[in-house]
Amino acid sequence: MSTDTFTARLYGPATSVGRELWNACANPDGAADPHPFTRYEFFEAAEESGSAVARTGWRPCHMAVERGGKTLGLMPLYLKSHSQGEYVFDQAWADAFERAGGAYYPKLQVCVPFTPVTGPRFLIAHEAPVGETRAALLAAGATAVEELNASSLHITFLTEEEWEAAGETGYLQRTDQQFHWDNRGYGSFDEFLGELSSSKRKNLRKERAAVRDAGVEFDWLTGADITEAHWDQFFTFYMDTGSRKWGRPYLTREFFSRLSQGMAEQVLLIIARQNGRPIAGALNLFGDGVIFGRNWGCTEYVPFLHFETCYYQAIDFAIARGLKRVEAGAQGAHKLLRGYMPKATYSAHLIAHPGLRRAVDDYLAREREAVAEHIVELGELGPYRKG
Repeated sequence: MSTDTFTARLYGPATSVGRELWNACANPDGAADPHPFTRYEFFEAAEESGSAVARTGWRPCHMAVERGGKTLGLMPLYLKSHSQGEYVFDQAWADAFERAGGAYYPKLQVCVPFTPVTGPRFLIAHEAPVGETRAALLAAGATAVEELNASSLHITFLTEEEWEAAGETGYLQRTDQQFHWDNRGYGSFDEFLGELSSSKRKNLRKERAAVRDAGVEFDWLTGADITEAHWDQFFTFYMDTGSRKWGRPYLTREFFSRLSQGMAEQVLLIIARQNGRPIAGALNLFGDGVIFGRNWGCTEYVPFLHFETCYYQAIDFAIARGLKRVEAGAQGAHKLLRGYMPKATYSAHLIAHPGLRRAVDDYLAREREAVAEHIVELGELGPYRKG
């Protein structure tokens, strides 16, 4: 595929791109703590573990654009046969199109598998022209829809700047919202509590005390401190909770080992112990000044254990490390009362069929307005002291 002076290339899995080339685009400035969900190591773990592969409905076909024999940009791309594991829901679009006689699958998806985390979706090499390279990737994505006989291309959890650029090139624009905690330079959890209203402050202290009084303590494990025995424990928690909530969790046991082998320095595994016995765990990744909550599970019920393990321990870690933000994943308005405030998230969509495109475009215009209003309303309900 050629796009003006650029040539686009479809690869297969991340291993066919290679660590060096991928990370040269994902981390062009050589940051010591890059965004963890752009790194080659994460995609390699997801794919080589059998979690994100053609057999599970995720066929990797990552796309690069080149000029003069040099790769200038990369886009993590999957050909998908379903809409699971994306956290931006288009199943209603698929159902409507198929009831009208169309075929919604396969579709193309630019994303991080199973990960509702905002970050760059156009990975651009050092000194490459950002605007031109991004435009070339967007154009190449549209060409790939035709060549791969896909119904559409979806770019999920991209940055606001990328979202604006996609909209300018004709992609449909969608918004949603998550809940993030911002570190305002707190020196301790109590200092954070001091900014909450009296009733909310009392509620958080009550929840933390209940977990402590139940005999629960926490280990923070990063880097070489995480052993295979810890992953065995965590996988038990993940499978137990995931099977009850979702039916079949997405990630294989091998994924966690590969993640640890490739990027353990950016992994935080929180293990909850009750009277010395592990009963729950939360997987987080951190980098680029942010801690990202990902997966959690437990085998024992303790009141407020989920809030403590996933939200309050993450805040404690962010304060201790001087991180600027905690992003605790998708959905969950209950996070609002615990100091996590609503933030907009973005996705862009290219739909080939004119009729479906018009219908979705009309729907998204109304949805964007509703999401913006909802974010304002939720913000007014936040737990922080007014003024």
